[in-house]
Amino acid sequence: MRKSLMRITLRQLRVFNEVCDLRSFSRAAEEMSLTQPAVSLQIRQLEEVIGQPLFDYVGKKLYLTEAAEALQGASRDIFGRLESFDMQLSDLQGSLQGQLKLAVESSAKYFLPHLFAAFKRKHPEVSLVLSVVNRAQALRRLSDNRDDLLIMSMVPQDMDLEFLPFLTNDIIAVAPVGHPLAQERTLRLQALEPWPLLIREAGSGTRMACEVFFKEKRVHFGQTLEVGSAEAQKEAVVAGLGVALLSRHAVIGELRSGALRELAVAELPLRRSWCLVRAKARRPSPVAAAFLAFIREERAQLSSLAERFVHCP
Repeated sequence: MRKSLMRITLRQLRVFNEVCDLRSFSRAAEEMSLTQPAVSLQIRQLEEVIGQPLFDYVGKKLYLTEAAEALQGASRDIFGRLESFDMQLSDLQGSLQGQLKLAVESSAKYFLPHLFAAFKRKHPEVSLVLSVVNRAQALRRLSDNRDDLLIMSMVPQDMDLEFLPFLTNDIIAVAPVGHPLAQERTLRLQALEPWPLLIREAGSGTRMACEVFFKEKRVHFGQTLEVGSAEAQKEAVVAGLGVALLSRHAVIGELRSGALRELAVAELPLRRSWCLVRAKARRPSPVAAAFLAFIREERAQLSSLAERFVHCP
């Protein structure tokens, strides 16, 4: 190994990884509570040690060089090994410690805190770093090995992934309380076609599942309104802007309060499963392995959690 590489510091690698993830020196500085000149200095010193540039600007966009891509892989390995070592030290001390880096599709964020709380009761010294993303962002994070585990509904078949289905994800149709369809005791899916449909942004897993479902059922919505989050989507339905298909987990509070009504569509719910996903190439940390084991073994707690997020008056 080149002796010059021994001068690389962990701080430089942390700054470098932040710039890689955010593709911006200024945003990396803000995220790490540093000045932009301090970030630039760390990168410049790293480039001097390596002897090659790490970033290129094309227009206003920042791109990684081949050297940067190689360094990014090596630095993630280094931090991953250090994190595993830290957790192994915790094991030797008799308690599991460390961080669980978890990314979830946005509709899963409603039940995930309850799931992690059950896990934390068994392992009180474990902390959580949670990223809420849409499906497209989740797949990018998987490719970049940014998280220990990912919770998503529609697992891609063209990636080398290991996944564990653990909780049913029902997608249902909802409307405001005074909507004419809310009074119907049974409906066909086609009955929704004349009404505006509120849909999530491109890249959303719920939107993708619904689009495939509509194609199978030969249903077409002439009026659609795109909304960028489940919260905004729910509020738009409450405001009377249209109907929507949403995960039951996302609207259970509104159904219980009476702000929304579930439409009695014969072809629904559209049933999928929430899955715990990891890249096969990434060795799970002790905390991630413990969380996987918890999901596999604690079926009673998962069933109790499912009950809380399914039933409403």
